[in-house]
Amino acid sequence: MIDDETGEGICIIDLDTVMPGLSIFDFGDSIRFGASTAEEDEEDLSKVSLSLPLFEIYTRGFLEGCAGSLTEAEVSMLSQGARLMTLECGMRFLTDYLEGDVYFKTARERHNLDRCRTQFKLVADMEKKWDEMEGIVKSLSR
Repeated sequence: MIDDETGEGICIIDLDTVMPGLSIFDFGDSIRFGASTAEEDEEDLSKVSLSLPLFEIYTRGFLEGCAGSLTEAEVSMLSQGARLMTLECGMRFLTDYLEGDVYFKTARERHNLDRCRTQFKLVADMEKKWDEMEGIVKSLSR
C-alpha cells in the first residue's frame, strides 16, 4: 500500500506477488483464473470448465516470456501447477466458508462455498483434459 499524500510505502499487502516463488505457482494461478470458462464464483457448475484454447495461448505466452529461463523440470510441472493452485484455492475458499467467511470478502450467503465448488469442478475438468494439457505444454516447449 502507498500513502496517498507522501507517496511512501506503508506495507506489503500480498506477499506472494512480490516474493520469490516457483514459476508453477504463478502459471497455475493464472490458469486457474484466466483459462476457466466461468467466473470464480459461478453458481451454475455446468458453466465451469477449462478452456484448452485459453490454456494454450497462455502457455505459449508464458513460455515465450520466460525466454528459456525455466528448467526442463519446471516446464514439465506447469500443468501440475494449474491443478495444484486451483485445488489449493478451492480448499482456501472452503476453509473460509467453514470459519464464517473471515478472510475473503463475500457478497452473498454461501459465496465462498460457491467459489470452492467452482474451483473443485475446474480441477475435475482439468483431470479429464490432463493428456491434452500435457500435450500442449510439451508441444510448445520444444
